[in-house]
Amino acid sequence: MKCCGLLNAEKEPVPLKSVEVELEVRAHVATVVSTLNYENKEDKPLEAVFVFPLPGDAAVCHFSAKIGQTEIVAEVKEKQKAHEEYDDALSSGQQAFLLEESDQSPDIFSLSVGSLRPGESASIRLEYVTELAVQADEGLRFCLPAVINPRYQPQGSEDVCIQVTSVPASLVPYSLSFSARVSSPRPVSKVESNCPLDALQYLNTEQTQATVKLVGGHKFDRDVELLIYYKDAHQPTAVVEAGQASAKPGSLMGDPVVMLSLYPEFPQAVMSSVASCGEFVFLLDRSGSMDGARIKSARETLLLLLKSLPMGCYFNIYSFGSNHEHIFSESVEYSQKTMEEALKKIEEMGADLGGTEILEPLKHIYSQPCIPSQPRQLFVFTDGEVGNTKEVINLVRKNSGSHRCFSFGIGEGASSALINGLAKEGGGHAQFITDTDRMQPKVMQSLRFSLQPAVMDISVKWDLPKGVSVTALSPPITALFQGQRSLVYAQLTGQSSEAAEGCVTVKYSLAGHPSQNQLHFSLKPAEDTGLPVHRLAARTLIGSLEMEERGSGGDKEEGVKKKVVELSVQSGVSSAFTAFIAVNKGDGEVLQGPLVVRNVPTPRMMACCMPMPQYRNSISRLIPMRDYCYQSDVSESCLPKQPPRDPLLQLVSLQKASGCWVLDPALAAALGKTSEEVEKPKPASVNQEVWATILALIWLHGFKMDAQEEWELLAMKAVSWLHAQNAPCVTECVEAGNALLGFNVQKDALGL
Repeated sequence: MKCCGLLNAEKEPVPLKSVEVELEVRAHVATVVSTLNYENKEDKPLEAVFVFPLPGDAAVCHFSAKIGQTEIVAEVKEKQKAHEEYDDALSSGQQAFLLEESDQSPDIFSLSVGSLRPGESASIRLEYVTELAVQADEGLRFCLPAVINPRYQPQGSEDVCIQVTSVPASLVPYSLSFSARVSSPRPVSKVESNCPLDALQYLNTEQTQATVKLVGGHKFDRDVELLIYYKDAHQPTAVVEAGQASAKPGSLMGDPVVMLSLYPEFPQAVMSSVASCGEFVFLLDRSGSMDGARIKSARETLLLLLKSLPMGCYFNIYSFGSNHEHIFSESVEYSQKTMEEALKKIEEMGADLGGTEILEPLKHIYSQPCIPSQPRQLFVFTDGEVGNTKEVINLVRKNSGSHRCFSFGIGEGASSALINGLAKEGGGHAQFITDTDRMQPKVMQSLRFSLQPAVMDISVKWDLPKGVSVTALSPPITALFQGQRSLVYAQLTGQSSEAAEGCVTVKYSLAGHPSQNQLHFSLKPAEDTGLPVHRLAARTLIGSLEMEERGSGGDKEEGVKKKVVELSVQSGVSSAFTAFIAVNKGDGEVLQGPLVVRNVPTPRMMACCMPMPQYRNSISRLIPMRDYCYQSDVSESCLPKQPPRDPLLQLVSLQKASGCWVLDPALAAALGKTSEEVEKPKPASVNQEVWATILALIWLHGFKMDAQEEWELLAMKAVSWLHAQNAPCVTECVEAGNALLGFNVQKDALGL
């Protein structure tokens, strides 16, 4: 084992000098151009290896290198061929650059910069496009990851581990400059970030275009997260993008491509009735990297979730690390007794189960028979540091007919490929929670989604002018949620008049009622935009084909693989079976002396140890293979300190499974009163539980309106319980409760 830190005792300078990132956001598509500047300050020829994360569904579409005045543009080639070209170039003294996706996880790339001569500089330009996810508060989230947390390889895995040198953020030897330009059909209301930004500059009076950049001197010591807010972001939209003039008509790149953003609106009558059934399975990561604030926040979130579950449902809680545990041998009916038993176990949960073996607990969950008329809803909480991402997602896809999967990526460095893949293949919803976020609002939003009726029989119908035909490029829509975006890509073939209009209708069945939403759009393509929609459509299709390849065998597998390689080469978008290769033929002068490898450090959030890499091929140089090992020795001092228990959680913890509260000293303390103060004003004809429950509701509305999304469901349960009691003197209770707690909360605001 070789511990992390700067590469050697002499602290030799690392060749990556600076990173420049330009972000262009059009509506909800981001085009990201990164320029990496290298310099070899050593007296020997050098190979630099830079390993970095990208969004799991990003379409990497351009890669070029500039050495001195010579620029070479990389081509996409079949992976094995690209590797051979790279090795041949280096052994014959030419410079070469290789960019490829990890075999195990599509959100990790490694860039090998081959044989920089002493004193020489190289500038590498990398471009990718990605869709921006919509957050709970309707902001669009862009994340530029700084961190590659070591990925845990399951025991018995044959994959070789990659050597990533992590250094404390203060010693990261390169700087980052970052600027963003945002344009949208609707005004840009604000842009927020976890890093200091210069003021937002509007470029026009309609405020539909704006620029923003990071304050200068930013040390790339954490993920850069941008949240972009538009006015009326929830309107459905269509973008038609013209094909590439040089590409063949009838091909994906030659034809126009349309991207539809659909926001289904469900009837209010259906949405107001929350489901009172379901099997809720919670799967919690308890690996060493969840230590400190993360595991504490997860425990508090599970408390809120359990209190918010409807009576009559079933539930179970699994946790995993190197092995897995469950609270009940099978899902049990939700009651006061089972809820208390679960909460007791949750209190004892620590980040003490070792590695991140998520595959086995998932297999165990799927092996349990489903409970009739209790739809299974799976909630997965993990910091996502696993190496076998593709295998895990494949398992969820195979079982997608039996459940919906809601996933939560906790902390910086959580694999976007894993978190998004779980939700996408499981017909659920994904959320990312950085260490500064409160987990609870996002999780409760997903619980509300899981309580929405499942949308069945989803179909997309196109109505286009004569002479225009459509080919769907996206997989069929499997999940729709109120107010959540669904993206659909399609290729349009044929000709129509300039003024032509198309229409798309999404039909579905919701709680047994047939429903539909329609979107009319102009077929006139937008002006040249650099083909981001075509590239995202190609990436979507490649992703579907890669999934198909994993589920097939023999000749079919080879056929699918061939199709992926063809599509990847044609669209210039990377895939699991291709790589970008650039060779500078130059003067072919053979390099003198051995080639030295420098692994460029990435900033770290935590201490870690890495295994030594293995040698590859004929040249004796260390080339990292793709994937990561993990040893859990995170010290709690690295993580932010949490305040003592929140008064909201204190009150919530006292609620009964039925929804009511009991009048006792613990409730009085949570309300900030003595037992006597709480008991004295109770109207004589009212029982103690009704009085206690009304007081708790008044306190929530009076003190905690800013956190309403966290307690809304458990308050609805309390109101239902009160209605069922047919209690007298409710108005009198509300007035007395307001007087006691010093509020003026109206009876109808409480739902009474």
